[in-house]
Amino acid sequence: MEREELLRRAGERGVNPFVLGLVRLLFLPFFLTYWRLDRIGREHVPKTGPTIFAANHRSFLDPFVISAFVNRPIYFVAKKELFEKPGRYGRLQAWFLNALGAFPIDRGTGDDDSMATARRILERGDAVMIFPEGTRVRPGPLGHPRRGVGRLALETGAVVVPVAVAGTADVRRGWRIYPRKIRMRAGQPLRFPQVDRPSPALAKGVTDRIWPCVELQWEWLGGTPPLRRAAVVGAGSWGTSLAVTLARAGLHVELGCRTAAQAQAVAAARSNTRYLPDVVLPDAVSVVRAAELDLAAADLVCLAVPTADLPAAMGQVADRLGPRTGLLVLSKGLVPPSGELPTAYCTARAGGRAVACLGGPAHAADALEHGASLIVASADREFVAQVRHALADAGFDVQTTPDVVGVDLAGVAKNAAVLAATTAAVLGPNASGAAAGKVFSEVAAYASALGAQPQTFAGLAGAGDLVASVVAAGGRNRRAGELLARGVPSDEIRPALGQVAEALDALPLLAAALQARGVRAPATRALLDVVEGRESARSFAEHVTAPRRIVGTRVA
Repeated sequence: MEREELLRRAGERGVNPFVLGLVRLLFLPFFLTYWRLDRIGREHVPKTGPTIFAANHRSFLDPFVISAFVNRPIYFVAKKELFEKPGRYGRLQAWFLNALGAFPIDRGTGDDDSMATARRILERGDAVMIFPEGTRVRPGPLGHPRRGVGRLALETGAVVVPVAVAGTADVRRGWRIYPRKIRMRAGQPLRFPQVDRPSPALAKGVTDRIWPCVELQWEWLGGTPPLRRAAVVGAGSWGTSLAVTLARAGLHVELGCRTAAQAQAVAAARSNTRYLPDVVLPDAVSVVRAAELDLAAADLVCLAVPTADLPAAMGQVADRLGPRTGLLVLSKGLVPPSGELPTAYCTARAGGRAVACLGGPAHAADALEHGASLIVASADREFVAQVRHALADAGFDVQTTPDVVGVDLAGVAKNAAVLAATTAAVLGPNASGAAAGKVFSEVAAYASALGAQPQTFAGLAGAGDLVASVVAAGGRNRRAGELLARGVPSDEIRPALGQVAEALDALPLLAAALQARGVRAPATRALLDVVEGRESARSFAEHVTAPRRIVGTRVA
């Protein structure tokens, strides 16, 4: 059927009562028994009159499930692609959906024809279902609404009923339908004055009144809330940068400093003059001593400390976390003395709480000024979605992955490769590239043996972070390598830097882990010899570029 005909049928003729009645007769008992459909707040739903149902969207089943709230037709928009499938089956599907009250919308274009159809339906006293998110959003918290629902409410004066539905995303895998419980909850109806031509700002303002009511129903049903409060343990450059980032995303943030004197100085200056002197802390960031952080009230606790300090940090925070608090680990190294990966170490001590790690190229000051592409890894899909939403709201490009081991080890590999590159630079760029490539590939082989995904090392967490760290002149591991190349002993590098170069601390643990796993790592061992003072930077560079004898070739 043509789009214009579908819109005309919905706007003028309405549903096919026979088809709608038959579908209700067949499927409502199925919904109530197989999915144990729970309909909460039905007393809030008007039985007659123009009504807008504003709901979250997790599954294609949502319109049909929400229609079970009342015994009246509820019209709803559906993406135009559902009505454009070719052949006899496609035409039958389009007719059937339209007979049930669906009409097409061209998403992302501000479809005036579809909005006009919705207005005609409401003006004749019927009900329309709107998904303000504009598309299905899962997993994690609800998405951000578009202002169309506010515009429609103002133009028609219709009652708005906020609705949340939970469980529909879990009932289908391919063609298989599972008996998962579905719950719906409707809130108190909202009324707004009718306005002929509402401005975009007014429509957005009304939408911003409607959507929190939908979020309230969603969280009452146990849905994942957005992150609202965060605590950052560690007020170095990256900890401070992350605190500012989360504040830009709308969170209230506590930044925990090591000492009371540091906390007082940063709070008074509203800037971390030692690490990020040009960055002003937003009002949403409060600065306290780390021991005074209100961790029980935080939705997110970020551990922005060197890996060597991670055991002490976890010892301080583990017993103070709230029941729904998640941990985000920023450390890139190996935990002494066992060489355990940071996220695994924290997970074992987090009491079953969600834990994620953050990777990718994100140098602190540059991330705040120009943005960054990051990757968040966690086994918990809901938590990783929460973190992704918060970072995306701050303006970052964010990818997610379940490959926690890969992201952790990619950070280790990057640090070691940067140290190798700048140490070997005494013999020029070829030696520098050879050193970085060989060390990086040795750690990648180790990660593969532990089950990491190859694409993790090839993507943001590995290659992307490596390039950024080599290019960044102020990077700690790069500067540490430059000092090694000048012959500065490793135990004098940290005082010279004034910061921790993770590669120096991780390298002995890394070499031991590679050996224990049976991974050949001549470049990593040679780099360790430089760090521990047994060889010079020049001998390391000569080692990584020395020709290897190939069996069967003639040697002059």
